[in-house]
Amino acid sequence: MTTFESIAPQLESLAIEVPSWAYGNSGTRFKVFGTPGTPRTVAEKIADAAQVHRYTGAAPTVALHIPWDVSDDYAALRRYAEGLGVGLGTVNSNTFQDDAYKFGSLTAADPAARRQAIDHHLRCIEIMDATGSRDLKIWLADGSNYPGQNDLRQRQDTLAESLAEIYAQLGDEQRLVLEYKFFEPAFYATDVPDWGTSYAHVAALGDRATVCLDTGHHAPGTNIEFIVMQLLRLGKLGAFDFNSRFYADDDLIVGAADPFQLFRILFEVVRGGGLDPEAGVAFMLDQCHNVEDKIPGQIRSVLNVQEMATRALLVDRDALAAAQAANDVLGANAVLMDAFYTDVRPSLASWRESRGLPADPMAAFAASGYLQQIAADRVGGTQAGWGA
Repeated sequence: MTTFESIAPQLESLAIEVPSWAYGNSGTRFKVFGTPGTPRTVAEKIADAAQVHRYTGAAPTVALHIPWDVSDDYAALRRYAEGLGVGLGTVNSNTFQDDAYKFGSLTAADPAARRQAIDHHLRCIEIMDATGSRDLKIWLADGSNYPGQNDLRQRQDTLAESLAEIYAQLGDEQRLVLEYKFFEPAFYATDVPDWGTSYAHVAALGDRATVCLDTGHHAPGTNIEFIVMQLLRLGKLGAFDFNSRFYADDDLIVGAADPFQLFRILFEVVRGGGLDPEAGVAFMLDQCHNVEDKIPGQIRSVLNVQEMATRALLVDRDALAAAQAANDVLGANAVLMDAFYTDVRPSLASWRESRGLPADPMAAFAASGYLQQIAADRVGGTQAGWGA
């Protein structure tokens, strides 16, 4: 029988990276909602992110999005973050908010658009050098809306050439992480629509290129945990973008739509050794908080991942293996369900207190008065949001 005490050391290594853009204003296609205290600068975003780590102890890095998080001095920004107790993590590129990319970026037939997109990624690598970031994450909005609009083969060939040029400029300790999404904004053919396409490109690039799996980027009914298993098996799962969706890419709080799916995903992570630091899997949130407060939304998200990871670690692997070997269908299922239904919150609360953290991070943050303070202090200026 697996006990909480036996898995606690593995929880120590679970670090969940938070995205800078989660602290800016966001909304739907129809309206972006403002909130008092929303950050106006990248420094204020990092200050808010540091609160998540302060209360959870599990969110030690902040991902940047370029040019949303542009800075005159990234080395100074790194020192500022470290002074708040966090580091700067993944650098996310952006080739979907410039007119030049209307018909594609890294896959574009237009050499000028493609050159602009490649140069943007080379600039991102320079930023990584200054921030100490390991991963360059690429998500492309590239694709087409109509049959015959583009040469599908040409776009894949061009993408391979573009990625190869970017990959060649990475430092020895840096990685390229290629994300996929099965549709939107391209509605006929998306250039990187699935894990297989992403895998094909990163496998061709080399050992320091991996796949990013966004949990909201799949068709309804997709067995995401199977993809997790396969990428871990192939040694090519580089990162997660955790979120939830009910219809499409909703970017809601992870675990909100289907907690059992999150459990199943994290069980395959545990089974495949993905929690081991040497596996190199980055666990990141990619969420927007449209109607809920942003910092508590991120704290809740970190706790959701932590709680489901704990349940996944509690699976009695020996009992499961024995039931599987005996073709005991219901017995094997029961082993998983017993772990899933275990209430790990009291154990996690005690574990946090033993590490000098609040037993209830949500309640502790609410009582801190931080939201009220930033609402009073951050008056004037332009609040951060999509594109800033």
